[in-house]
Amino acid sequence: MIAEVIVDIPSINTDKVFDYVARPDSKVGQRVVVPFGGRILDGYILRLKDSSDIPTEKLKSLGQAREEFSVLLPEFLVLNEKMKSYFHLRNIDCIRLFVPAQLRNGSVHSLTIKLLSVNDKFDKQGLIASSRKNAIKFCALVDYLEKDKQYDVAMLNKQFGSSCVKKLVDMGVVDVVEQEKLRSPSVSARQDNLVELTADQQKVVADILSSKEGMHLLFGVTGSGKTEVYMHIIAEVVSKGKSAILLVPEISLTPQVLSIFRARFGDTVAILHSGLSNGERFDEWKRIRFGQAKIVIGARSAIFAPVSDVGVIILDEEHDPSYQADSNPRFITHIVAKFRGEYNHCPVIFGSATPALSTFNLAENGDITEHRLPNRVNNKPMPHIEIVNMCDEMLMGNTGLFSERLKEELKRVVDEKNQAMLFLNRRGFSSYLICRECGYVPKCEDCDVSLVYHKEDNLLKCHYCSNRYKAFKECPKCGSSYIRLGASGTQKVVEELHSFLPEVTILRMDFDTTKNRGDLVNLLDKFANTKPCILVGTQMIAKGHDFPAVTLVGIVDADVSLHVSDYKATERTFQLITQVAGRAGRSSLEGKVILQTYTPNHYVYRYVSNYDYLGFFDREKNLREVAQFPPFSKLVRILITSVDEEKAVQITRQFYESIAEFKTEHEDEFLYCKAMSAPVKRIERKFRYQIICRYKLKEEKLITDYLFSLVDKSGDTDVKVFIEVNPSNLS
Repeated sequence: MIAEVIVDIPSINTDKVFDYVARPDSKVGQRVVVPFGGRILDGYILRLKDSSDIPTEKLKSLGQAREEFSVLLPEFLVLNEKMKSYFHLRNIDCIRLFVPAQLRNGSVHSLTIKLLSVNDKFDKQGLIASSRKNAIKFCALVDYLEKDKQYDVAMLNKQFGSSCVKKLVDMGVVDVVEQEKLRSPSVSARQDNLVELTADQQKVVADILSSKEGMHLLFGVTGSGKTEVYMHIIAEVVSKGKSAILLVPEISLTPQVLSIFRARFGDTVAILHSGLSNGERFDEWKRIRFGQAKIVIGARSAIFAPVSDVGVIILDEEHDPSYQADSNPRFITHIVAKFRGEYNHCPVIFGSATPALSTFNLAENGDITEHRLPNRVNNKPMPHIEIVNMCDEMLMGNTGLFSERLKEELKRVVDEKNQAMLFLNRRGFSSYLICRECGYVPKCEDCDVSLVYHKEDNLLKCHYCSNRYKAFKECPKCGSSYIRLGASGTQKVVEELHSFLPEVTILRMDFDTTKNRGDLVNLLDKFANTKPCILVGTQMIAKGHDFPAVTLVGIVDADVSLHVSDYKATERTFQLITQVAGRAGRSSLEGKVILQTYTPNHYVYRYVSNYDYLGFFDREKNLREVAQFPPFSKLVRILITSVDEEKAVQITRQFYESIAEFKTEHEDEFLYCKAMSAPVKRIERKFRYQIICRYKLKEEKLITDYLFSLVDKSGDTDVKVFIEVNPSNLS
């Protein structure tokens, strides 16, 4: 028997199948030890066959399997081929997505504990009678062992002493066995609140379940009960012996979603995301792989959960850019979900109150089945959005972060002992420092970006590479003490809040306050149980959270995401504001939103203040169509990075000259093609250059395939080249 094997080397030169003589017990999908070029490496069996084009005597033999079971499901072998073709990835790039890093690198193993169990020879009275009179701990241990059938040996050793435990073992009256202990993520206790679905929700559930397969868009306003729809669909799917995958865009959402699902579905729910410890992630993966967990919840990577017989795949907040991987290997979660849905003949649901323009356009064209939830489940109106012109505040002498209206509403919330959320999508205290004498701005040594001032730590931090520098009070260039702060961040918001609401509990939720294990869960629990309370945060607070006592949302600076050089800037601004506004008034209490902006006449605020997604979609679609931007064209970025700037420039020039030559043959199809330095020219000491191509959809496959083939010819190992199709972030 011959095994076709992919060797675990991330190189284009070895990205092909190699034949080996299989072992009698070899299985497709197994991870095996293989001799390769004088080294011993891991490989993955993709196929078993009877013969090879190479004489058997010239083939090497497989070594031992790393595991008895197959780490790659049959579905993943099919998915590998589809992803290779669609995203132009190497075999090993895909396979590494399917197999947890903790398993591949051997950094974690199963956790086993020793358990002590009492056998038939155990005679409590006889043991106590035969022991010495001063053997107090031994007698206490014998007396303790009557309570249960099994005990943790480590706990007994700690409580009664290892010599007492050993004595019982030596006497043969107890047995010690080893048992695997699963490391499970902690979850806040919650009572399941079974609710009766509204007529709209019932119709959505029935329509999706009756369709059996295909892609669906669940377009429902914030608070319309999309999560309850998901749960009813999943319950039906699981009752038929199938499994389900639910994806959320932010790790911050998973604790709350997990507790909701665990309350209803118990231990059949598993969670996968990067915030877990290595041991927890490994054990959750195993529970999923062996069918102990039927429902998987997680961020983007959970789309590769090894569940069999998938009955439904759900992408909640499908518009979120985090569903598109912008580092190698680059993939789009929507497309992977579509592939898995087709393989399993199951529905794939994209849910959002503000669908991505590209997704809603597919629904408008009939390529996706659309379902709508136009009302909140309690029939409460959406919170009123009041727009405050901060230019007027400046003219009245108010130079602070908060308008007088926002201050008034915050005080009202505190007086009523309710909760408020303040949103500013910028962390730190100030986005930069600048010397008012000479104009000096401190920058990161390894990245071409200004450093962000973090007052709590009195440090300047790079938000790209995490470098840290000591803050200064005098300019290191000219010695001036006239240092001005840049745009304010969440730390500054908290400081200013304390100045006029000193007695109120104020919490902050951003990357800096949630980077340690348990921080996020503890913070959310504290906010849920504190009244009055104000939660200040970045976009982490904007999606999915459901706190009944939140009656006010303040958007401190709505313009942060609007005035950037990205064709999706207006769409993202509409989505962010709508999502964060939807955190208010989700229960019986009325909600209100104060939106602060310096450009109140921008059309996006007119649409967002009326929650008019359809009007916004029509206008934005028209602009994109006239300007020929996606989804009415294809936009591709070729990103070239190297620590050697000269080499990066040279490769960029070579690629551009080749593309320009190809462009002359397809002049009518190209809309734009330019080479330039990336907006952030250097990150982690690597210089970054890019070629932006935009072309019509008529010949998109021809042009895209050409660009991929061009990149494949890059042989310089000192230069990394990546292709991004319709990238979510052009910085």
